[in-house]
Amino acid sequence: MKDTTIIRTGIIGSIIAAICCATPILVLAVGALGLTTWLGWLDYVLLPALAVFLAMAAFGLWRRNQAANCCARDAQRDKERA
Repeated sequence: MKDTTIIRTGIIGSIIAAICCATPILVLAVGALGLTTWLGWLDYVLLPALAVFLAMAAFGLWRRNQAANCCARDAQRDKERA
């Protein structure tokens, strides 16, 4: 998977999970669908989802940084050899 895809997925998922945790929109939507018994379990799903998506974004940024450092080292070695 490309680093930009991992970063993009992590950021978008984090935003969606944060919006659902911070606003009552999800509570209203679930209540309107008649699924109010699930409301007690939302924190058990949304907060770990937020953590997973934030970790995914951080991992993508870390991989991109590692790739940039590797390419910089290779370029420096090529300069020294020339």
